[in-house]
Amino acid sequence: MLGTIAAQRTRGLREAAWAYFSLTKPRIIVLLLITTIPAMVLAEGGWPSPWLMLATVAGGAIVAGGANAMNCYFDRDIDSLMLRTRGRPLPAGQIEPEKAVAFGLILAAGGFLMLDVFANLLAACLTLSAFAFYVVVYTLILKRTTPLNIVIGGAAGAMPPVVGWAAVTGTVEAPALVLFAIVVLWTPPHFWALALNYNSDYQRAGVPMLPVVMGREETRRQILLHAIALVAVSLILPASGAAGMVYLAAALVLGGLFLAYALRLWSGAPGKAASALFRYSIIYLALLFVAVAADGLVGA
Repeated sequence: MLGTIAAQRTRGLREAAWAYFSLTKPRIIVLLLITTIPAMVLAEGGWPSPWLMLATVAGGAIVAGGANAMNCYFDRDIDSLMLRTRGRPLPAGQIEPEKAVAFGLILAAGGFLMLDVFANLLAACLTLSAFAFYVVVYTLILKRTTPLNIVIGGAAGAMPPVVGWAAVTGTVEAPALVLFAIVVLWTPPHFWALALNYNSDYQRAGVPMLPVVMGREETRRQILLHAIALVAVSLILPASGAAGMVYLAAALVLGGLFLAYALRLWSGAPGKAASALFRYSIIYLALLFVAVAADGLVGA
C-alpha cells in the first residue's frame, strides 16, 4: 500500500515537472539559443570562456522560458481553440494559471540575476528587454490585432546573438546588429510557412496571422520577399569585413536553397511546399550560425 502511494506521488511529481518544463517551450528555446554561442565566438575571435558561455546560454534560456510561460498564460484562451496548442499545460488543466504566472516571473528574475552576476549588466538588461517585448508588445498588443505581429514581434527572438555579443564585449556593435537583423528577417517566412498549414486553427481562434487576413497567395509572396531580404542582409557580414570566406560560402549556398524553397512555394507547387520550407528554415538558421562560429574560429 505504501509502495503504491509512493509510486503515485512520484508519478505525480514527474508529471508536474514535465508540465512546468513544457510551459517554457523548450524546442523554441533551443532554436533561439543556437544563435547565441556563434555570436560570442565571432565577438571573441575564438572560444570565449566556457563559464561565460554556460552562464550566458543558461541565463538566456531561463529568461526565455519565463517569457514563454507568460505567453502560455495570456494565450490560454486561444490555445484551447487551436488543435496545435490545445494540449499545452494550461488548456489541458495541468497547471493553474496563477502558478504559471509566478513560474514565469521567477524564471525571468533568476535568469536576469545569473546574467548580471556571471556575464554583465548589459547582457542581463538586453535579455530582460526581450522578455518584456515578447510578453507585452508581441503577446498582449500585436498578436491579436495585426498581421504584422510576427514581423515586429520577431525582434524578441532575435535578441540572443546581441546578448551573446554583449556578454563577451560589454557593448553592442554593428556585427551584432546584423545578426539581429538576420533573425528578424528569418522569423516571418519561418513562421508564415507554419501558419499556412494551420490557417484554420488561427481562423478558429481569431488570430490575424497573415494567411488569415491576406490569404495564401499574398502570404506566399511575402515569404519570397522576406527570403530575398534575408539573403541580402546575410551578405552584409562578409561585405563589411566582419566575416570571411567560410561564412560567405555558407551564406551563398544556404541562402540559395532558401530562395529555391521560397520560389517553389510562391509558384504554387503542389504537395507540402510550406512544410518543406518550414523544415529547411530551421536547418538554414542553425547552419548559418554554425558558419558564423566557424568563421570566428578560422579568423582567430
